[in-house]
Amino acid sequence: MKQRTCTRGDVKVSRLGLGTATWGAGTSDDDAAAQLRLFADAGGTLLDTANVYGNSESEAVIGRLLAGTYSRGDFVLATKAGLVPGRHPLRTDASYARMLSELDNSLRRLGTDYVDLWQVHTWDREVPIEDTLGALDAAVSSGKARMIGICNFCGWQTATAATLQQLRGRPPLATVEVEYSLAQRGIEREVAPAAQQFGLDILPWAPLGRGVLSGKYRDGVPESRRDSTFFRWYVERYATSERLGRVIGELLACATELGQTPVAVALSWVRDRPGVLAPLVGARSAGQLADSLRSEDVELPQEIRQRLDKISAIPLSYPERQT
Repeated sequence: MKQRTCTRGDVKVSRLGLGTATWGAGTSDDDAAAQLRLFADAGGTLLDTANVYGNSESEAVIGRLLAGTYSRGDFVLATKAGLVPGRHPLRTDASYARMLSELDNSLRRLGTDYVDLWQVHTWDREVPIEDTLGALDAAVSSGKARMIGICNFCGWQTATAATLQQLRGRPPLATVEVEYSLAQRGIEREVAPAAQQFGLDILPWAPLGRGVLSGKYRDGVPESRRDSTFFRWYVERYATSERLGRVIGELLACATELGQTPVAVALSWVRDRPGVLAPLVGARSAGQLADSLRSEDVELPQEIRQRLDKISAIPLSYPERQT
């Protein structure tokens, strides 16, 4: 797998990252081990987790795997804090003390004394952003984090955090992790321009629209999934939209013309968008992950890319675009 160098620092990562949100929850240790083996054999290095994934079990699973077959230096570890594990619904707490306490817990579960990337999981409306950024600074100065970043920040929040780091002469933000795919291009209005302005690399989560862009829900959602949180919050929102139906139709047509799967084409599209460092793919099985890894061999022709750009475009007007 090809590698990319982060804009901030000399850290190199695979241009496809492995998301582990279901590890320790819907994905067993054996399935996680099979995925990690497949990912590593393909040259993958970037592992993305968080203190709340799998009710903290995702980090623990990674720690057990690294303590066995692999060594710490084989992977670039990225984790997050800012949400409180063990609570449903999840509660936000990005205060200085809570952030650093959660980082220590993450390091213990991961079995390491540092992470390569530590990100704030979400903006905390109850905590001054300077307090949260102070925790990021402390993590870098203590050597517990090589790089720092933000996750799920909107445009003004991204610009605010990046500006404060500059004004204070503190470690710059390196990444912004946000939802981005052919199904959801909202970050192009404000977040992507802010990231470009401040030199932040984009880490897209849900780059396959949580499976919607595979085309498997085009003829309906299985009964077994209709009562799930997945259906209520995502498929119901996207898969039934007229716009996305057109996007999937064009995606399937492009995939057929290229002799590729729609998964590989959709991932290739987002992987090579301006400012993107590495899409983060999650999978329920090694078989699903193998389908995603096929995107490494796909470089979209310009004509195909333009067709996908056009069909999935979102409206940009005042004030994002001024003519």
